[in-house]
Amino acid sequence: MLNKYPLWKNLLIIAVTLLALVYAAPNFYAPDPAIQISHDDGIVDQSAIDSATFALGADGIEFFDPVIEDGIGLIRLRNGDDQSRAQQIINLALPDEYIVALNLAPNTPSWLQSMGAGPMTYGLDLQGGVHFLMEVDLDAAVNKQLNDSIATMRTLFREEGLRYRPPLDVDAQNRIVIRFTDAETRSAAIDVMRNEFPDFLFRTAETGGDFLLYYTMSDLAQQQLQEYAVQQNLTTLRSRVDELGVKEPNVAPMGTDRIIIELPGIQDTTRAKDLISAVATLQFHLVAEPGAVPGTTLEYNDPDGLPLLIEREIIVSGENVTNAQSAFDPQTSLPQVNLSMDAVGARRINEITRANIGRRMAILLIETKTRSVTVRDENGELVTRSEPYVEERVISAPVIQSALGRQFRITGVAANEANDLALLIRSGALAAPMYFLEEYAIGPSLGQDNIDKGLLSVEIGLGLVVVFMLVWYRVAGIAANIALAVNLVLIVAIMSIIGATLTLPGIAGIVLIVGMAVDANVLIFGRIREELKEGMPVQKAIDNGFGRAFITIFDANITTFLVAIILYSIGTGPVRGFAVTLSIGIITSMFTAIMVTRAIINLIYGGRNVKSISIGAKITPPQARPATEV
Repeated sequence: MLNKYPLWKNLLIIAVTLLALVYAAPNFYAPDPAIQISHDDGIVDQSAIDSATFALGADGIEFFDPVIEDGIGLIRLRNGDDQSRAQQIINLALPDEYIVALNLAPNTPSWLQSMGAGPMTYGLDLQGGVHFLMEVDLDAAVNKQLNDSIATMRTLFREEGLRYRPPLDVDAQNRIVIRFTDAETRSAAIDVMRNEFPDFLFRTAETGGDFLLYYTMSDLAQQQLQEYAVQQNLTTLRSRVDELGVKEPNVAPMGTDRIIIELPGIQDTTRAKDLISAVATLQFHLVAEPGAVPGTTLEYNDPDGLPLLIEREIIVSGENVTNAQSAFDPQTSLPQVNLSMDAVGARRINEITRANIGRRMAILLIETKTRSVTVRDENGELVTRSEPYVEERVISAPVIQSALGRQFRITGVAANEANDLALLIRSGALAAPMYFLEEYAIGPSLGQDNIDKGLLSVEIGLGLVVVFMLVWYRVAGIAANIALAVNLVLIVAIMSIIGATLTLPGIAGIVLIVGMAVDANVLIFGRIREELKEGMPVQKAIDNGFGRAFITIFDANITTFLVAIILYSIGTGPVRGFAVTLSIGIITSMFTAIMVTRAIINLIYGGRNVKSISIGAKITPPQARPATEV
């Protein structure tokens, strides 16, 4: 029968709509301004929450529902304007090892949370926060690699008995310059270093009685080093911004040598900069044997939390680690972490491990961080300043299985731990210096203003479209408007499910989708009217209208969808925010314009012997019209 959906299809449309309503519902529960409290060791106890709430109450700041979840404390505030002062008050009340950050606490009901439903996250432009643009000094990364190679070259020359004229250094053009007294020695040096430095290019020259040898990194080697430097700095920065307790931070590359850092919900630019620029290093120590002489050991906990004594003597430090990568043993397929040392570190660790096979070696991570400390000045006003502190922890304590050299591996780690360990080792320090190119803060009031104006634009656009469809298409317009409402609910639900971040350009994408969604219905309704004017029966006209307009609608939407994919793949933050909502809206509008609208039209006109349809002007097929007298 024409224009009658089978029961399963109607149930599918109803089920999709109900699920969309459920997963879009959390967005109607506005989050509360809150203070988040975390601890250096990841655990916040009830006494800290009690101290914080007592201090807030004494200062007259209204709060409610203080809780501890997963070792992190959260105190909700009645007024968002109290957040900054509440942060200062709690900083003053708690010891320095506590980290106090601004946050937004969700209000999603528990029954929705049990279904995995949660609200969309807002971007920096809506929620407020800080933005940094940092540049990685790639020339410095190349220069560091060349200087590390010089130490290896000196060792090779000494072992092979090749004499060169000092200094052996890197010139202003990032070239290693080696001076020899004769061509034969220079040729021998080239042969020796050909296997050790396959990625280096060399050039010879003679000047002032010196036989010169220039070494530079190949373009491919420089590109790989630059990619590694940017990736390592990204890893380091991501681990550091996690200390701020920010939800949905954005740390992403921009081009080949720049990194964007966006921290929604953070207004303390100074604290964020201090944390991002923290310094970290590694130290390798032997684990102390039983009966060690008191005063010669240091006490820590191993990664499992068990007490661990290590010798005070440092074998090598993180300055000697040039690279760390996770991998799998090709013979046993077990996970491992591959480390590379410079010449000095390789010689030192070889001597120590050769004499201590079977003992454990602890890898100690030492981080110099900064934290915000709030004090009262001489006038009694609260002042927040940053101060450095040192955090030390053992990240691994493997057993020495053989004498180690320039490259060695750490085994005995689980598959999911190998990559994390490699990242931790690499994140001990930045691979290349970084500089702040720009920084600015967006206040929460500006963010709320953006949200209000964005929502107003959606409401105005939606209202105009709804009125137009009702006036122009009458009953059919009602069906299109219902489908449009379902479309907006689907967009919000999908963005909430996939964790997409809503930005101001994303709201612009939703406004565009409002117009595009009814455009498909306009094409369908226009086709139905043409069919009716040509004398087609109503039921056949409806069927042809939806069927023949589908190809046009599909072609128009698929091209726009491809453009949205391209925008997302090559664009940055704002462009991506627009592309996300646009691409999601195209998919949902196809579903609602074709299936939901037709389901409603079917419900009104399907399976009935109707002579006319309200689709603009009331149109009656020609064969049904009365004869006109002449």
